[in-house]
Amino acid sequence: MTKITTYADFWPHYLREHAKPETRTLHYVGTAMTFGFAAVAIVLGGWWWALVPLAGYGMAWPAHFAVEKNRPATFTYPLWSLVSDYRMFFLWLSRRLPAHLVAAGVAAR
Repeated sequence: MTKITTYADFWPHYLREHAKPETRTLHYVGTAMTFGFAAVAIVLGGWWWALVPLAGYGMAWPAHFAVEKNRPATFTYPLWSLVSDYRMFFLWLSRRLPAHLVAAGVAAR
């Protein structure tokens, strides 16, 4: 694979790596959990902060290996991948994700 050098090129790649709705659903669950654990961590402090990345990656990585059958983009593009996780989540919440999926060549099911 050719190295991706811009976020504009990474975003469609990221969406293609999340082509299956089941993969995206597990990402949404993990991303939502990061907000919950962050809120708990803000209130209680301490070790709760460790659960924030564990929640997101703990749901996302198994989705790639078991459902999508690919390697998480986080391993190659960690910052862009993190940004894209939240971008995909908020586009999904606002019901604007299907247009992005179609533009990336992913069937919006």
